[in-house]
Amino acid sequence: MTTSPRQHLLFSSFTGYQRRWLRGDLIAGLTVWAVLVPESLAYATIAGVPPVVGLYAAAPALVLYAALGSSRHLVVATMSGTAALSASVVGDVAKAGTADFVTTTTALAIVVGILGIVAGLCRLGFLSSFISEPVLKGFIIGLALTIIVGQVPAMLGIDKPAGSFFEKLWGIIVHLGDVQGPTLAVGAVALVAILVLKRFAPLVPASLAVVLLGVLAVVVLSLDDHGVDIVGTIPSGLPTVGVPDLSVADYLQLVGPAIGVLLIGFAEGLGAAKTYAAKEGYEIDSNRELLGLGASNIGSGLASGMVVNGSLSKTAVNGGAGARSQISTMTVAVLTIVTLLFLTGLFEKLPEAVLAAVVIAAVIELVDFAALRRLYGVWTGPLGQIYKRAARVDFIAAVGAMLGVLVFDTLPGLFIGISLSLITLLYRSSRPHVAELVRSPREGLWLDGERHDGTSGDPRIAVLRVESGLYFANADYVRDRIRHAAHDPVRAVVLDLETTPSIDVSAASMLVTLRADLERRGVLLLVAQSLGQVRDVLRTSQEESGLPEAHPSVDDAVVAAQAALDAGR
Repeated sequence: MTTSPRQHLLFSSFTGYQRRWLRGDLIAGLTVWAVLVPESLAYATIAGVPPVVGLYAAAPALVLYAALGSSRHLVVATMSGTAALSASVVGDVAKAGTADFVTTTTALAIVVGILGIVAGLCRLGFLSSFISEPVLKGFIIGLALTIIVGQVPAMLGIDKPAGSFFEKLWGIIVHLGDVQGPTLAVGAVALVAILVLKRFAPLVPASLAVVLLGVLAVVVLSLDDHGVDIVGTIPSGLPTVGVPDLSVADYLQLVGPAIGVLLIGFAEGLGAAKTYAAKEGYEIDSNRELLGLGASNIGSGLASGMVVNGSLSKTAVNGGAGARSQISTMTVAVLTIVTLLFLTGLFEKLPEAVLAAVVIAAVIELVDFAALRRLYGVWTGPLGQIYKRAARVDFIAAVGAMLGVLVFDTLPGLFIGISLSLITLLYRSSRPHVAELVRSPREGLWLDGERHDGTSGDPRIAVLRVESGLYFANADYVRDRIRHAAHDPVRAVVLDLETTPSIDVSAASMLVTLRADLERRGVLLLVAQSLGQVRDVLRTSQEESGLPEAHPSVDDAVVAAQAALDAGR
């Protein structure tokens, strides 16, 4: 029997732990460590801080998430998306390459963490629903492209241009004549090697293997004497622990952007956690995930680290290596501390081109244009007739988020995608499909006349169905569609509300007014199959206006309409 994580406040993944799981957890921890170390170094460079900052972030984040999170498999560490967001946010308030930039980066992690804790305590886990999957997909594609173009200069040995994606791309093109051959060769070989190992030897920690080979190549061939830039000094030892020395005003300035960082990190991590929870048959508590993410970021910031969030790729490595609980990530934390104490010198000879190759290889699989094609393909003729371009609402939102990131930067791109998604959804909800029904001779059911054969049986009666809730934003549109259907020889309109789950006072008042308007034109309005809340609201309107009681079925309403029309001859 699976125990819900809601029942335990701390280390919920240890509940019911069995000793025979320990070997798998330890092996998984070693495997994740082999991936995490080079990626942490690489993602710190994306955030614009020294590589060691990525390692500083890992240990406290892993331990605190294990204590408070609800997933048995999720690995919380630095990630490319939130690292790029961090660089964007901090770049607005501090100059890149300065001590203030590093300090502000750690402060951002603390602010994100505090917001996560507050959101978790306030049970705001539903916030993840504000970023739809298509918006997140478009955002991640744009982010991945931005990250890749930002790493290409290190692969080519040229100066990194500033600006948006297109400005950076143009800067690279302009300086192609300055490419350093040895650097390009090292970076290209590293990138190809990582991709080949991932494709044909997935059990090999490709990033770590190529990083070690890159270090070995520098030592043996003295590549740094031939113009190949290396990472340089990486301080050994544990980080300084404490609150970053910034003013209260500086912290408050980070609150707004930190909300976007939290939202993205939470959505990405929650998706990874739910994926593996579904595979293993246990529950994820979204509010606990906020607490775990918040605590992880606070711990990272206090340990001179950077923003962290759940990693789908490292979680996949963790689950695939046999992890059964957060013992695996605790193992990773211990190994990361060992790395900081004794192994940082090993990475000082690492070519920056190899580090760039690690980043590109990690994010290139996120450039999923096939997903955009699938979203574009979500289209049917009837949908196009009803909603026009807004029928591809998910594609529009995804492309909007992607282009927003590429043109305007990361956070603006995110909010552009969310705004487009909401706008197109509001447009669609304001223009619901009002189907004209026919009675199918075979099924004996009332079905959409555009999709099925049949007739209403009486040309004097039009049967309509609103395939949406009725509320103030679409009431006028529905009224106009009903009026349009009430043309000669139609003398009665039956409104089937079976597929209308809700109605507000504005829409109910519209029906009252419409009924009176149609009666002046000699047309009856009857209502059929109203359910639940719709029936309650209509009953209130009936008491005030005399709107007729809803008929239990469309057939009953049609019979009543025929009787009324025949009686009025």
